Amino acid sequence: MAAKHDQIKTSRGGVSEHSITLHTPLLRGARRLRIALVGLPGAGKTTLFNAVSSTAPQTGELTDTHRIYRACTVQVGLDEASVVDLPSLGSLHHLQDDDLSTLKYLLWGNDRPPVTAHEPGAAPAPFEPPDLIVQVVDATNLQSHLELSLELSQLGRPVVLALNHMDALHRKGLHINLRTLSSQLGMPVVPISALMGQGISELFKTAVATARQGVCPLPQAPSPHIASSLEPLNNALKQPGIDAAFRMPHQLLLMLFGSGHGYIERELQEHFALLMPSLNALRTTAGLSLPRPLAEEIHADRHHRAATIFEAALRPGPLAPGRGWRFWLDAFMLHRQWGLLASLVVFAGVLFVVFEVSGWIDAQTTQRLIEATSHWQPQSTAGVVARAIVDGLIGLIGIVVPYMLPLLLLLIALEEMGLMHRIAFVVDRGFHKIGLHGGVAVPFLLGLGCNVPAISAVARTSSGRERLIASVLITFVPCSARSAIILAVAGKYLGVMGVIGIYALTLLLIAVMGMLLARRQQEVGPGQVQEIPPYSLPNWRAMLHETWVRSSDVLTIVTPLLVGGSVVLALLGHFGFDGVINTLLTPLTSWWLGLPLVLGLPLLFGVLRKELSLLMIFQALGTQEINTMLGTAQIVTLLVFITFYVPCVSTFAIMHRTLGRAQAWFSVMLSVGVALGLSGLVRLVMGLVIM
Repeated sequence: MAAKHDQIKTSRGGVSEHSITLHTPLLRGARRLRIALVGLPGAGKTTLFNAVSSTAPQTGELTDTHRIYRACTVQVGLDEASVVDLPSLGSLHHLQDDDLSTLKYLLWGNDRPPVTAHEPGAAPAPFEPPDLIVQVVDATNLQSHLELSLELSQLGRPVVLALNHMDALHRKGLHINLRTLSSQLGMPVVPISALMGQGISELFKTAVATARQGVCPLPQAPSPHIASSLEPLNNALKQPGIDAAFRMPHQLLLMLFGSGHGYIERELQEHFALLMPSLNALRTTAGLSLPRPLAEEIHADRHHRAATIFEAALRPGPLAPGRGWRFWLDAFMLHRQWGLLASLVVFAGVLFVVFEVSGWIDAQTTQRLIEATSHWQPQSTAGVVARAIVDGLIGLIGIVVPYMLPLLLLLIALEEMGLMHRIAFVVDRGFHKIGLHGGVAVPFLLGLGCNVPAISAVARTSSGRERLIASVLITFVPCSARSAIILAVAGKYLGVMGVIGIYALTLLLIAVMGMLLARRQQEVGPGQVQEIPPYSLPNWRAMLHETWVRSSDVLTIVTPLLVGGSVVLALLGHFGFDGVINTLLTPLTSWWLGLPLVLGLPLLFGVLRKELSLLMIFQALGTQEINTMLGTAQIVTLLVFITFYVPCVSTFAIMHRTLGRAQAWFSVMLSVGVALGLSGLVRLVMGLVIM
């Protein structure tokens, strides 16, 4: 597979310039690379597959067996690979009945050779044979796995050795010389820890590069005394008819027949019955000059060569003389259970920034601006428009300065340090249940500040089904404006349990909606190879540039909508249309939600600026003590509706740009439907409880 290399220079706003090597043709679509994961039981093959799999991998049984395979497409840089997790395989020579289909797939895939024409049933698997084999090996039990490596090298396909459990090997005070092992086997060797996600990115990059080069392992010929005794049999099998019928490397066919492989013997008897007496005689003669039966001698020779390679590669003492803080932090961050705790700690830190740090900044900036302009109450049309423009700009400052910028800087700093990549790896499997990958964890956290840059971030890092599901779900993440209302109202009138209840309902809704959307969207995107970069200190110049890149949508999309929307609503109130609007919204406010009629306009205003809808509610009710005008059931109903219906017009605008008109309107209708359904249900339940 020839590859062309092109250099593409990219510039990041003057921060840095670097070149990317583009390998062409890209391995996508019909050219997509096919990778088979092979290994002994316990090697970690399935753990590796789970680490890179799509949200809904294909599952099936190999033909005429009950052995399960799983397959999915995985994104590897600009290339794609179809990865198949095959059932565990102990040996190519001593196969159990169910293992035979695995060998057939590795040899032929869905392209059956003439030798299988008489067999009933379909091909071993419904896809083409692999372009490359990744053998997952347990580094702590390397010698036994190397026998399979020697056998796989005879298949005539490129092989990459994934040396798993390297962390466990180092704990035993041992080290494997990767260069020696690779040289002895004639195949690339990549150390990984599948459970902790380390080395996986390098493994798949190596696999793609190896497939492009088309380099197969070194021929692993048997020892000279075995090769000499097999020479007559080897010459007898060198017939065009036999090679065409079996379509497998001749050396593999020789060794399998010499070992007494039952399947090879049956097919030779079926198709070349006249040759079988002479072939059997030559095999018997070959064994007479050996110290033990031919099959046992071939196995012993393979065992000896594996032991020799193992002894040459194994070294006492780990590569690193000691374990620093990075090792122990990874042991905590990438642990299957403790890593979730670490993710919760980061989540708590984000909440602290949103509710404490951002709250203080908001009090020093936005609130002071509001107080400074509170006495300006113009009566003329021009004055009303000017005041609306100022209110819109103050609203923009209230979104960007206290909430979005600090949260963006925090999350980008965590990414630069390598923490967010580890969190994404740990939560990846959980996100699979709602049709997403762990990489969307950052946009979800960003949504706590503002949904607009969060959806923009999803658009930059995902596509297709995943982009749609993540964008729709982010609209249900309580942004800073909705959180301010929840804390102000629920915290004051419902207590701590009321606040926790609203957020718990939000998490439950996101989980349920994610599962429903994943079922609705049948097209499954590719799996992702999660990068686990080394820990590093953040680069402040790069952070500031990235913050600008991620927040620029707010200036280009949110600003005109906030200002324009404020002007429109101010003019409606100025010309006395607020009463008309309240009357038109009677079916929503009074009939369905059971709220006072005067709350219609504040609820509509929330589509533009939710944080100011609370002030309008106070003004409409004539008091800031809303419990004097609303009962507990009404307060809860109002909170639920404000929390879940259309986040804001700016969110709709960014969805319209990234998803298209149809999906943006689908999201709006979904949020409105969910808000109406939940608020109506809450009103009903609260009414029954209070009665």
